[in-house]
Amino acid sequence: MTGKKRVRWQRRPGTTGGKLPWNDWRNASTWRKATQLLLLATNIYIGITFYFWVRYYESGGASLFVARPGGIEGWLPIAGLMNIKYTLETGLLPPIHAASMLLLVAFIAISLLLKKSFCSWLCPVGTISELIGDAGKTLFGRHITLPRWLDIPLRGLKYLLLSFFLYIALSMPAQGIQYFLTSAYGIIIDVKMLDFFRHIGSATLICVVVLTVVSLFVRNAWCRYLCPYGALLGLFSLFSPFKIRRNADSCIDCGKCAKNCPSNIPVDKLIQVRTVECSGCMTCVESCPVASTLTFSLQTPPGKTEKRQTALTGVVMTALTLGILFAAIGFAVYSDAWESPVPDSLYFRIIPQARMIGH
Repeated sequence: MTGKKRVRWQRRPGTTGGKLPWNDWRNASTWRKATQLLLLATNIYIGITFYFWVRYYESGGASLFVARPGGIEGWLPIAGLMNIKYTLETGLLPPIHAASMLLLVAFIAISLLLKKSFCSWLCPVGTISELIGDAGKTLFGRHITLPRWLDIPLRGLKYLLLSFFLYIALSMPAQGIQYFLTSAYGIIIDVKMLDFFRHIGSATLICVVVLTVVSLFVRNAWCRYLCPYGALLGLFSLFSPFKIRRNADSCIDCGKCAKNCPSNIPVDKLIQVRTVECSGCMTCVESCPVASTLTFSLQTPPGKTEKRQTALTGVVMTALTLGILFAAIGFAVYSDAWESPVPDSLYFRIIPQARMIGH
């Protein structure tokens, strides 16, 4: 006997060994995968559309015209950080790339409420990283877990990168931010980002290949060790009222939650998961074979039973994450901030010169 109280436990409905089938509509994994694929497809569409939009101006209007996709602003986090500071100092919406700020604020709001769920539910880079990891496990049968003496210092790299980008974004006064973002470089910072991938250098390509190979063996290597965006959202996620919570009385110590956690969190040893590494993916919840033992929920008030606690489901997570995102987009459209007020004549003049601007 271990001294632990014996309890009667009930297997989670529909499970065989503690895991719901991925295509069960009640399963949070089903809703998360659907949300991930929706956002991945949306971002692929945004990328293709933006490419044709840039080509139209590069060709002097000779190629197919498509409207600039406002969602491209979500790929400009540094501009978003700059514009947050601009708005906080001036009380005004920024004159250009305001949508990048509003989307970043939406992602921060998601983290404040729902842990780092942007990373596991919405982020297309996170989805690709996850797919690569799944392919690696299929090919090689397992993932490699780095020893703590190596894992912890490597996790610090993303905070070093975050510090660097925060310094760049926040060191300027509001007037300097306005000057930079309304300069030729600032206006086409999205085009410069596209050119980074269109004209990728040998060193960068090697880094991408190496990272892809590493991700086959080390699950979510980019997200865990290098992503400054995830590092920023992780810090905000510390204030989230929703957390993974374990009922120690009904826990049978099977360890499946910890084994299946993509972030290698020892869920089976904790009562509440507070770490910045938790992305709210709910994989641990659905790996648990005992109903209501693991929940993604609010703290249960005194006297309130576990069965009545405020726990989130996959449907609710999808509704909340997408709801916050679309609320930000709706506000941007309503306030005329979804599109930057740049005349076509200026685009025709500076986009063909994009590769020379800033050099």
